[in-house]
Amino acid sequence: MQYDVVIVGAGPAGLAAAIRLKQRSAALSVCVLEKGSEVGAHILSGAVFDPRALDELLPDWKEKGAPLHTPVSEDCFLFLGEKGAFRTPSLLLPACFRNHGNYVISLGNLTRWLARQAEAAGVEIFPGFAAAEILFDNNVVKGVATGDMGIGKNGEKTAGFQPGMELHGRYSFFAEGCRGHLGKQLETHYGLRQGADPQVYGIGLKELWEVKPEQHRPGLVVHTAGWPLDRATYGGSFLYHMENRQVAVGFVVGLGYANPYLSPYEEFQRFKTHPRIRTVLEGGKRLCYGARAIAAGGLQSLPKLVFPGGALIGDDAGFLNASRIKGSHCAIKSGMLAADAAADALQAGRGGDELAAYPQAWRASWLYDELYRARNFKPWMSKGLYTGALMVGIDQTLLRGRAPWTLHHKGPDHDQLRPASEFSPISYPKPDGILSFDRLSSVFISNTNHNEDQPGHLKLKNDTIPVQVNLERYAGPESRYCPAAVYEFVELETAPRLQINAQNCVHCKTCDIKDPRQNIVWVAPEGGGGPNYPNM
Repeated sequence: MQYDVVIVGAGPAGLAAAIRLKQRSAALSVCVLEKGSEVGAHILSGAVFDPRALDELLPDWKEKGAPLHTPVSEDCFLFLGEKGAFRTPSLLLPACFRNHGNYVISLGNLTRWLARQAEAAGVEIFPGFAAAEILFDNNVVKGVATGDMGIGKNGEKTAGFQPGMELHGRYSFFAEGCRGHLGKQLETHYGLRQGADPQVYGIGLKELWEVKPEQHRPGLVVHTAGWPLDRATYGGSFLYHMENRQVAVGFVVGLGYANPYLSPYEEFQRFKTHPRIRTVLEGGKRLCYGARAIAAGGLQSLPKLVFPGGALIGDDAGFLNASRIKGSHCAIKSGMLAADAAADALQAGRGGDELAAYPQAWRASWLYDELYRARNFKPWMSKGLYTGALMVGIDQTLLRGRAPWTLHHKGPDHDQLRPASEFSPISYPKPDGILSFDRLSSVFISNTNHNEDQPGHLKLKNDTIPVQVNLERYAGPESRYCPAAVYEFVELETAPRLQINAQNCVHCKTCDIKDPRQNIVWVAPEGGGGPNYPNM
């Protein structure tokens, strides 16, 4: 199948790019591939949404019925101790934590709405088809191929076999989200990371709750730092009060942590038992759960954005403002900038070259300015809670992000893990089934499903490393950093063995990021598999 532009990923970046291309010329042929069973099925974000980029893309979004129904009414930032909390005075809140003019939304529902706008403009969207392979013509990306369907665990074709298809484009945009598996291959193939800091990540865990009416305050945005994490571990939480008595509860842990006994999932469950959080959730009902990695490196960690025949957009490149805990407006803007560059090139009769106009336009845009002002947030916060909070206050409030220095990230997250012998195991409380829950019950309400008779999508480069290195040296951290009980060490008569329960995978990519020897490689499973988030 031949198109002018092939887009991988129906998130905010991919859909914004598709819409923008059609705005530039209705004659352009554009398709979007989405590995989820439907648009929005794999989308997970907080989310407090800045409509700035949406205003530029679709100025009449209100008239068109965009699902932005709950404007932010109040900001609250808490420093938590084990029992108490200190609220930061509003006058001392840095601008990055002020959300006047923003909306509390479900990003999944916003992408579903964007997909309808794209289809109305003539974009072809194919949900349930995972892009599995990059297609090259010499050194030029000429498109992607979807994975074969109906391949059994043994690699043989089953009765339900359907061959993959090739989609060729004069340009291909990769909008897979954080740690895209094809984007990672492109970075290696073209050396896109030369001169950039390593990308650094967090894992974001989220639950959607329906709370009691007296605890619901539509538009209230609460962020916290401190307990239950120790002061050396980067992380924090949020409670976003949505419409319909729903509250999004989330917890973020930076994946550069050193203690292999730390479990981001268990820290999240423990967080909900804090008196200030318990009060909101008690008597409510948990509706959904999910997890996703977050690209938090910012400006210093952005790779080269273009290569012959295509571009990285959205979080496939790392366009997220960690200081604001927001990336959706950045993703939309990056998709628009890439689309404009491609539309101009196609109008000029070009195709298959590097879209140099895209990074040039980005550097001249408000998006570059926003990320420049936020560039020191993550490096400062990685120095510890108290030092980080003080220096971020100076950087963002006093200097307004214009400090005459740029801090750099110390190294990739997997290199920061230290041997288990340097730490004591962490004793986490057992889940009570009321506020805190075990992993399997959480995976159940994420509506995650994979065809079990398919080749595993979590590959080990070396089968001996999990036991001989990870278990021996780091006490088996994959059993703790995975938020979905995918990895477990089972005791056999002869020796322990790593068991991979791939059917539980929520596609968060944490294992691909945090494995200390980079031995685990996440690849796309059969299209349509994974979580099915309703309105996350």
